[in-house]
Amino acid sequence: MKDISVPHLTGKLAVVTGASDGIGLGLAERLARAGAEVLMPVRNAAKGEAAVARIRSSVADAAVSTLALDLASLNSVAALAEHLTTVGRPINILINNAGIMMPPTRHTTSDGFELQFGTNHLGHVALVARILPLLREGRARVTTMTSSAARTGKINWDDLQSERSYAPIGSYRTSKLANLLFGMELDRRSTAGGWGVVSNVAHPGTTLTNLYTAGPDMGRQKPSAYKAIMTRLAGWGLFVQNVDAGLLPTLYAATSPEAHGGGLYVPDGLGHFTGGPTSQTPYKPARNEALAARMWEVSERLAGVAFPRV
Repeated sequence: MKDISVPHLTGKLAVVTGASDGIGLGLAERLARAGAEVLMPVRNAAKGEAAVARIRSSVADAAVSTLALDLASLNSVAALAEHLTTVGRPINILINNAGIMMPPTRHTTSDGFELQFGTNHLGHVALVARILPLLREGRARVTTMTSSAARTGKINWDDLQSERSYAPIGSYRTSKLANLLFGMELDRRSTAGGWGVVSNVAHPGTTLTNLYTAGPDMGRQKPSAYKAIMTRLAGWGLFVQNVDAGLLPTLYAATSPEAHGGGLYVPDGLGHFTGGPTSQTPYKPARNEALAARMWEVSERLAGVAFPRV
């Protein structure tokens, strides 16, 4: 694996959602190693404290901490944003990383949204909107995590919450396409409105993390086969990579001076499954600006937030 260099981030504040394990934890550790102060909002406090301890054990004098955040609750998002706003510290890097993938049956957030769309997309939309003044003050780089699944994602406006028809992979694709559309549209609106925020999007290819058990095992008495299959492929070195490799496109998108707003950064290997970070032409659905604008407006309404008009 060819690593990338991260610029010195001393004095910068970075916020990484979903950093209690997997790619989020790896990203938080790399940012801390580069000198950033890293805030890891997490749903599980015990896992968050364990993640902090792990980073501090490997990075001398790491400035890392956690706060409570459940992206499946808009009240939780609002509470975190209120705390950050009260503290008033400008945010320089935000990585919208947290997510859930493919519960076998339909679940909902505390606000009644389909769980994947509500957690992966709406929770992050609400967070960005509510802390936008801090992001603007910090001239922030905002990197939103999508997936290669966004390539085949579709938006069914008549059943956005999968109430009439739920398919685990279909709803996941919708949420990840929504992430991609949001990241692209955020950069367009920031540029048009002079917000000073640079927004881009990245995905980790196929990376072996707990994402492959947390969602697929929800409600099951017997574990799904996803992680066993992924572990076997990783052992063979086929189409699956480890966290240290999988985090690189997002790390590059969030920190490299060469990564630009409106960009999509993915692994450079066959099918974008594995490899080092490279710039990719945004997948076709994300190049539809009318679709992105509609998703933006619908998401504002559903999340109960309002961005500045441009």
